[in-house]
Amino acid sequence: MRAVIQRVTHAAVKVDQQVTGQIQKGLLVFVGIEDADTADDLEWLSNKITNLRIFDDEAGVMNCSVKEINGDILLISQFTLHASTKKGNRPSYIKASKPETAIPIYEKMILQLEKDFGKTIQRGVFGADMKVELLNDGPVTIVIDTKNRE
Repeated sequence: MRAVIQRVTHAAVKVDQQVTGQIQKGLLVFVGIEDADTADDLEWLSNKITNLRIFDDEAGVMNCSVKEINGDILLISQFTLHASTKKGNRPSYIKASKPETAIPIYEKMILQLEKDFGKTIQRGVFGADMKVELLNDGPVTIVIDTKNRE
């Protein structure tokens, strides 16, 4: 799994001009799923997202997690995170899972995040043409790949 995590002041996602998920202060998480992803990847990534200390404490130091600031999480599926640009100028998405594989993993990710976070996870609509609005706070953007746990 690959995730792009953005610390936001607010974020929202719309499908057909209808809001399907929105948050105030918290994390906007784009997640890409590949066939090699396992339950271990899902659990590890969920734990990392909910405990990532990228919010300021009272001293102005990034030392608090989204849980500690009582923020929210907006999760959006994004197969283009697995784009390969190795050859030519047209990205290949061969590593991204097909919907029949990715949807159950995405749904399990939502459940795992809700379990680890203790709150409802806002979300987009898998496979839909989504319009995402956000105000990145900082800016703070973190990229995590469960196949490259640095």
